[in-house]
Amino acid sequence: MSNPYRDVPDHQLWRRAVSRVEPHRIDPVVAPSFRITPQMKLATAGSCFAQHISRRISELGFRYFVPEDGADLPEPERAARQFGVFSARFGNLYTVQQLGQIFDEAVEGRALAEPAWQRPDGRYVDPYRPQVEPTGYDSPEAVAAARRDHLAAVREMFLGADVFVFTLGLTEAWRVRGDGSVLPLAPGVVAGSFDPARHEFHNFSVAETSAALSDVLTRLRAVNPGVRVLLTVSPVPLIATYEPRHVLTSTCYSKAVLRVAAQEACERFEFVDYFPSFEIITASATGGLYYEADRREVNRLGVAHAMRCFVAAYTEGGATEVHSGPEGLPMPTEAERRADASAAAIICDEEAIAEGIEMEIDTGQTRESRGFPAPPRQRGEGRLAALRALFGRGASRR
Repeated sequence: MSNPYRDVPDHQLWRRAVSRVEPHRIDPVVAPSFRITPQMKLATAGSCFAQHISRRISELGFRYFVPEDGADLPEPERAARQFGVFSARFGNLYTVQQLGQIFDEAVEGRALAEPAWQRPDGRYVDPYRPQVEPTGYDSPEAVAAARRDHLAAVREMFLGADVFVFTLGLTEAWRVRGDGSVLPLAPGVVAGSFDPARHEFHNFSVAETSAALSDVLTRLRAVNPGVRVLLTVSPVPLIATYEPRHVLTSTCYSKAVLRVAAQEACERFEFVDYFPSFEIITASATGGLYYEADRREVNRLGVAHAMRCFVAAYTEGGATEVHSGPEGLPMPTEAERRADASAAAIICDEEAIAEGIEMEIDTGQTRESRGFPAPPRQRGEGRLAALRALFGRGASRR
């Protein structure tokens, strides 16, 4: 009898590629479509996890392309103001729609509708990157001027990058009703005020996400014909959901949508590839080993495994050696130890959601008193009560 699976390679068979392989040696990268050389300019953007790739690339001596680098600033100030976290100071671009939006601004001159947000201390912030300037700005005009400088650097990144790494993180977002622009955080979380006549919640579908990704990739390639794009999906779960359902269910939905959109982009464009950091970290074979105690943040072991696979597959002369330690776990290299020591510096705007909820618990405020609409009820239990249970005082956070 003829069996079409008889001659498939080992990596296509679960028992040979997963069950019979030590967890820290599983490498799901198969036939990468390009390699990164030391001469190539590599740019990064996206959710929190993209920062691990940029750090590793820098440590290896590759050319991390940072047009907005703050090189003239003292290092503590540079770090506090998020210079070098990504190739430009976008903050987190969690959704594909945010990526397309900033391309519109930087390359095509689109103007966004949302005005500067004011903080409780009277200072102002950019609503599309509300946490990049810790001390804020003294006026809306100063916010606008800083954004013009930022967009010039973003344009340089899009037009000059040889490789662009984008990590897809979320599908849930808050939008400005007037122009449909997408915000990284809901108004009122760190600044501004929620106005139901002006702002709305939206959870992007597969069709919306795939179409938006296809659109921005097409336009990027048009202005930068030689660019290669590497997509990843963040393995970090949602810190909160605004859908009236369990946060775990919402996390599975978002990651599934993003993974499908990434795959469709790879099949549509020859210059796009996918790096499976999501699969490496979340694989059943690792049994949750790659998460911190909060079951959300990725720990050093997980980052080290993902980055070893990345380096081996995508960098010229990438090292494939796995340093074995106690109980078969990989021992960190010196570079990985340095990265682990600075892990707390990973920037995640989403963390502000949980911090705001804890503030409400501590002060007795409600979402309604801060300007948010009363969210829908689920099985007779209010969303605030559910979030209080999820993010109680004993919750682990960075």
